[in-house]
Amino acid sequence: MPLIEEYTYRAIDAKGGGVVKGSIEAASESAVASKLRAQGLTPLEVALTSKTGLNREISIPGLEKTVKAEVLAVFAKQMAGLINAGLPLMRTLTILIEQAEDKKLQQALLQVHAAVESGSALSVALGKHPLVFPPLFVSMVRVGETGGFLGTSLTSVAQTYKGEAELHNKIKSATTYPVIVLCIAILGVIAMVTFIVPIFAGMFTGMGSELPLPTQILVTLSNNMIWILPLLIVLGIGGSFWWMRNKNSERVRRVIDPIKLKLPVFGPLTTKIAVARFSRGLSMMLHAGVPLVQALGIVGEASNNYAIEKAVREVQESVKQGRSFSAPLAKAEIFPPMVAQMASVGEESGTLPDMLSSIADFYEDEVETATEQLTASIEPILIVGIGILIGGMVVSLYMPIFGIYGEIGNQ
Repeated sequence: MPLIEEYTYRAIDAKGGGVVKGSIEAASESAVASKLRAQGLTPLEVALTSKTGLNREISIPGLEKTVKAEVLAVFAKQMAGLINAGLPLMRTLTILIEQAEDKKLQQALLQVHAAVESGSALSVALGKHPLVFPPLFVSMVRVGETGGFLGTSLTSVAQTYKGEAELHNKIKSATTYPVIVLCIAILGVIAMVTFIVPIFAGMFTGMGSELPLPTQILVTLSNNMIWILPLLIVLGIGGSFWWMRNKNSERVRRVIDPIKLKLPVFGPLTTKIAVARFSRGLSMMLHAGVPLVQALGIVGEASNNYAIEKAVREVQESVKQGRSFSAPLAKAEIFPPMVAQMASVGEESGTLPDMLSSIADFYEDEVETATEQLTASIEPILIVGIGILIGGMVVSLYMPIFGIYGEIGNQ
């Protein structure tokens, strides 16, 4: 039997038109929404009542999590199926609210349902929740609404976010093992410096001879770990908090995003991901009938890289002024030459959407190959690097002992 809990709500009274607040007991948020609608109320916000301060949900500005791409893909596919089956929009939203497993998505859908029921367009209602529905999602819904093919548009969105989720999972699987190994190596080094080096330092004290420089550095580091380790922990936590808070700000992205594209190993992979995302998004929007200038603005914002956005804005400005689409792509260092050449062919032949789709297919395959190569190459590099680090520390600890044996042998 489902657990009955108390929920607070804000809703619009269909008779009076005002906003009412209250509390209600139910098994879930969707059950609350159903009860409110049965009472002639349109739910705006539903939240589980906090029993204590520890149960209260804390939201820190800048640290809110977005909805995952695979969740959006499933949601768009379900909505497309219901719309294509002929269900009215309000009934479709009600079903999706009841089926949604992601709490953030469900909460946003409750408010979208209320907004649409009050006369708002679906795309406008979705656009009020940027942490749940990205600009590309909202724009494609707007195009489908305007052209009368919302179901088809949502199917395209589902395919796009499904590909995005698969790409993200491949990259995650390629980097998980190296990150774990690196973290274990760092913990191993800290443990050696904290617990093992002091044992050797006690032995070195009675020798009376001067320690070699590498050994002196290790011993000094070990003697100061009592304040270095807490400092590193504080800096790590503080740095992580600052990064999560500011990573999406323009001043940070303006510096960090171009660096991402120039990193020795990860730079080419990041570039291929950005090009694949740009080409796929632009192709999808052009196929849906979105004007090129408008599509460029949306796709540039959805690229998630400041350097790409800047290059796309230059392309957008060129198109606005009636000039070529492919010429600015050729000038931008971010886009490989093949992208500009294929775009030029598509522009001249009138098959730009299909050509962009081919570019996206090519670079998505390149990303898959690159992630496999990255996994294969980064493992031996990490093993060699960790071996050199640990081995260097061990040799540094035994250097004074080797020196003593050398002196005894000379005597």
